[in-house]
Amino acid sequence: MPKVLIAIGILLIVVGLLWQVGGKYFNLGKLPGDILFKKGNTTVYFPIVTSIVISIVLSLIFYLIGRFR
Repeated sequence: MPKVLIAIGILLIVVGLLWQVGGKYFNLGKLPGDILFKKGNTTVYFPIVTSIVISIVLSLIFYLIGRFR
């Protein structure tokens, strides 16, 4: 179990660094199809397309991990 937690931690660090650096090049979070409402001082944001993209990518990653396990 400790090895799994260490691997997950390292993976999260790598993803965070890629997100930080890649945020300049890949506008994940502001894709066409994401809904944004602004009215006065209130802003409501629904990242629908971003959620779908992340879900597809994670599904493919977990499928590949399960397939080669």
